[in-house]
Amino acid sequence: MNKSILQNGDLLFMSDQSDLSKAIIETTEKYSHGGIYFDGMLYHASRKRGVAKQKLEEYLAEEKHEVFIYRYPEIDAEIIKERADRYLGCEYNHSFYPDNGKFYCSQYIAEILPIFDIIPMKFGDDEKEISDYWKKYYEELGVPVPVGQPGTNPGQLAKSEKLKYIGKLDY
Repeated sequence: MNKSILQNGDLLFMSDQSDLSKAIIETTEKYSHGGIYFDGMLYHASRKRGVAKQKLEEYLAEEKHEVFIYRYPEIDAEIIKERADRYLGCEYNHSFYPDNGKFYCSQYIAEILPIFDIIPMKFGDDEKEISDYWKKYYEELGVPVPVGQPGTNPGQLAKSEKLKYIGKLDY
């Protein structure tokens, strides 16, 4: 799908080949990052920028992701954009713990577009409750792994029955 199909309020879900992306996908499904589109800009929470808006073209050139478009047909894009703007400049939530004033990508989306279920977070698979990647990640942060804490993930948001899958973005 061409970028011209994008509408304000479209949700963009993506994945790449980084170790963090692989760890997220291993414990969720399909996507490791998400953002919301308004006026040529991707609003998202990233490790590099915190909560920011970035030209979509710049993001796509910088990050080599496969990008998939989802739409919430009942969105009031103007209200959601106001909410999205409110959190610009907030820090990235590296720990993924809830209620600390910081945001990871799907937490930001769920905050500004409150249509998603909050679920217990997972950091492992059927064999291990916590994968080796996440054990090391949280050791370096110096905090316990938040297994079972309330949260969201990009794959879970994309599976919402409230969203309509539009297609893969070509760029």
